[in-house]
Amino acid sequence: MLTVKRTVVLVGMLIVGAAPVAVPGSAAAAFPGAAQAPSVSWGPCTQDIVGGVPAEQRGKYSCATYRVPVDHDNAALGTLDLALMRRAANKPDQRIGSLFLNPGGPGGPGRTLPLAADEFLEPTVLDRFDVIGFDPRGVGASTPMRCFTTAEDADELFSRAVPAPRSLRQITDTLAAYRDYGSFCERNGGALLRHMSTADVARDLDRLRAAVGDDRLSYVGFSYGTLLGATYANLFPDRARALVLDGNVDPALRTGDGLRYDRERADGFQHALDEYLEACERARDRCAFSEGNPARKFRQLLERLRERPVNLPDGTVVNFSSFVGGVGGALYSPAAFTGLAEDLQQLYEVAYPPEKPKLKAVTGRDLGTLLEPAVDPRHDVRPDSAYRADDAYFAVNCADKPFRNGQDSVPELAGQWEGESPVFGRYQAFADPAGCPAWPSGTGAYRGPWNAETEHPVLVIGNYHDPATQYAFAERMADQLGHARLLPVDAFGHCILGSSSGVDKAVADYLVNLTVPEPGVVYEPDEQPFAADPA
Repeated sequence: MLTVKRTVVLVGMLIVGAAPVAVPGSAAAAFPGAAQAPSVSWGPCTQDIVGGVPAEQRGKYSCATYRVPVDHDNAALGTLDLALMRRAANKPDQRIGSLFLNPGGPGGPGRTLPLAADEFLEPTVLDRFDVIGFDPRGVGASTPMRCFTTAEDADELFSRAVPAPRSLRQITDTLAAYRDYGSFCERNGGALLRHMSTADVARDLDRLRAAVGDDRLSYVGFSYGTLLGATYANLFPDRARALVLDGNVDPALRTGDGLRYDRERADGFQHALDEYLEACERARDRCAFSEGNPARKFRQLLERLRERPVNLPDGTVVNFSSFVGGVGGALYSPAAFTGLAEDLQQLYEVAYPPEKPKLKAVTGRDLGTLLEPAVDPRHDVRPDSAYRADDAYFAVNCADKPFRNGQDSVPELAGQWEGESPVFGRYQAFADPAGCPAWPSGTGAYRGPWNAETEHPVLVIGNYHDPATQYAFAERMADQLGHARLLPVDAFGHCILGSSSGVDKAVADYLVNLTVPEPGVVYEPDEQPFAADPA
């Protein structure tokens, strides 16, 4: 189970483009802003949203919907609604303005993020800002991007896709499922399907900024949210006040070469795993997987699962895909590292039984960190039940990330990437590189330049061992932006706000006072994985 601090960042991990847009002159000139935006009409939030908030604090929260164009350049395509939540500043008489949040994804619902704001923002920030979360276009409670009309259609299609297929049948079925996915979206996606790029979301964000009465934007973005922040900084540099980007993408690579970006992303996961296994070995008895060379044991497990799955006595099957997905997910959160080590050791002893086996048989329930909870088969689904999910992940990524490969090249790519990143290469190759070539083309993606100069430096935060957005991406983000300050953190996990007092204080000082941290400081997390208990 991920901690609250980590759940504010949508992992959007290894799950499951369009042609570049010519931008004449300045980016801001090509993407005009939102003049005369109507104000947001805030009202009470419904019980299902704030039911868990103590009664005496519910007055701080208000909710709204806000209408924006589907296409900011063509009003004839109609409008969509964005769902928002606001946490009022603790000291309204000292209020600076609003602080907008984005949790990543893409496709992460961010409306209720203010409910957890005290987990990753310092009290001084909460005193001085209204904190605003919103579900981006196509996501959650905003007008959703939906490719299916029934849940049964979606379930049937996704049941045919294997995250890391190995056999010819699995590969064929998975690629066919992606083609069918694109066909469903073409039929059912409507006008919104063509307008899901990050540039569209940035223009929505500029409307929201104006609608809450702020002349300039204050913003914190996690993971994919760093691309949104970077896009905003380059479309509207004169409207950027203070932007904090935590867990950074490489904007030029992501929007210029999706294939290379995803290949490097697999390398980032592999690096994080290698460092995790080394940390486990150093920790000795504080890591359950440490005895007998963790890296060697992990390779043995991986090879076994490549050949055939591990069947547990309760009927749980651990196969290559579920194993790689579980390990990758656990690497997002250092709080999961101890549990992951315990699960790896238990699974290893099932695959390679010791001379004296344990009396208690290992079941799927014992591998809670590694495995996703099973769907209850007793749930009675009504035929033709309405589809309630959304398909924003591929809609955004396939608009932003250009893939010049065809689906027929994916099996070969998977083999190549697996040679470079033995654990995650195949998994990553059968995600966006397999899905986006079959996805309907979008429009309006912003692909640079990325060097517009904001008045104040953008804060770019990167963990040395971030699996999903490797540290090199943060370095490139800082280099590409016109005015930025890089904050390196000697930490594991994806994103760091809320888990490093030094970073949290530096960010608070920047947001409140516009004080830029000194260069050359390497920050530390509050806790390192497998740390010894204090004496």
